[in-house]
Amino acid sequence: MPGREILLSQQPVTAADLDYIAAHVGQFGADNRAGIERTLHRVSAIRNRSGRIVGVTCRAGRAVTGTAAIFRDLVESGQSVLLLGRPGIGKTTMLRESARLVADEQRKRVVIVDTSNEIGGDGDIPHPGIGRARRMQVRTPLQQHAVMIEAVENHMPEVIVIDEIGTELEAAAARTIAERGVQLIATAHGQTLENLLVNPTLNDLLGGIQSVTLSDEEARRRGTQKTVLERKARPTFDVLIEIQDRERVAVHQPLADVVDAALRGVMAAPRIRMRTREGRVISSVEAEPVQPAAAKNGNGQAARKPRAIFPYGVSRLYLEQSIRDLELPVRVLGNLDGADLVLTLKNYYRRRPDILRQAEGSGVPVHILRSNSVTQVKDVLTRIYAAEAQDGGVQKALDETSQAIRNVRANLRAIELTPQNAYVRRLQHQMVSENDLTARSTGKEPQRRLRILPAPDAE
Repeated sequence: MPGREILLSQQPVTAADLDYIAAHVGQFGADNRAGIERTLHRVSAIRNRSGRIVGVTCRAGRAVTGTAAIFRDLVESGQSVLLLGRPGIGKTTMLRESARLVADEQRKRVVIVDTSNEIGGDGDIPHPGIGRARRMQVRTPLQQHAVMIEAVENHMPEVIVIDEIGTELEAAAARTIAERGVQLIATAHGQTLENLLVNPTLNDLLGGIQSVTLSDEEARRRGTQKTVLERKARPTFDVLIEIQDRERVAVHQPLADVVDAALRGVMAAPRIRMRTREGRVISSVEAEPVQPAAAKNGNGQAARKPRAIFPYGVSRLYLEQSIRDLELPVRVLGNLDGADLVLTLKNYYRRRPDILRQAEGSGVPVHILRSNSVTQVKDVLTRIYAAEAQDGGVQKALDETSQAIRNVRANLRAIELTPQNAYVRRLQHQMVSENDLTARSTGKEPQRRLRILPAPDAE
């Protein structure tokens, strides 16, 4: 279960139990995955050296409508969309719902290339969760790229949906499909844009990366070194969406411009989209407004509030959990490149490793934690962002805004909200604008707040 584990039985699993399971599910493929006909459930086998099943992993699958609403406009725009996210976060569920939206509500010809029968379920008759979309099964994962090409050559699709692009052949097939004018909606191995940039197998999805040697004159004009990285071709996809959790995504678009900036050493901030508890989608929110913060970097210059953090010696899981709990617009990096902040521990800092010296020499602030714990990480992030020190601070501010909007409409009187940081005020402005009211920011930091005004024609 999400965030917890439930022990179903104290009884040891026997060989007879495993044999019974294997006999009552579909046929295991080359990827050791099987399903249950007309369902989205998946059973994966663990085998010993002789090929006998000695364990299984059972996943209960379900089609959840509305999961793609947070980026529905991008899917329906006709642009090719690539979804990234950690395992188990719901990529396939969102992909399945995207296929249904385009097939049923836009009435387009959609073909799903279903390698492990996770999108359309096991058996010859697909699960109704994919709507009117048609499904092509893949005999073995090694043939996925060939089935992708077969789909576009034989079945005249307007949209092709693919789960888990993971090889160079599949990336090349995706490019071939895109060049024929077919919309692609797909997932790929990796969690962030940075993962794909450093992945030599899959960076062709971003247009491919090549090293170019410039002339002395051109290098001086650009203000760069003579050898630089450039994009080989247009990206296969127009939009890249990082699924940070089920209610929050980061949107990189236009992808060509984002990749070009990243290769120049400037990682453009993505646009954050959030879904509130009431189901409201707050879209086109900047990941982090560029404003000076009180902290100083190694050169004595004012440092910006970080939007990209590199944890060195600090648990990435603790950092990601803290970011989700505090609802902050932060990306976690796997290396120092593009980082606005480094988090590390006392014992690591005392050793003065090269990477920390490099960070300080580059002017990247280094924050030192006393211990590797969620509490310590939350405390640092809360101070940096001047957010409320308790969980759900952003949600409480949005709830207050929603109530104030109702009161302003009912009483036709202006209402001032509780002081918030710049990021939360931007979300509040978005909500006010969507409700056809106006708001102004008043006061000085840290007491700056919104004042919601009644509509002029209501006075």
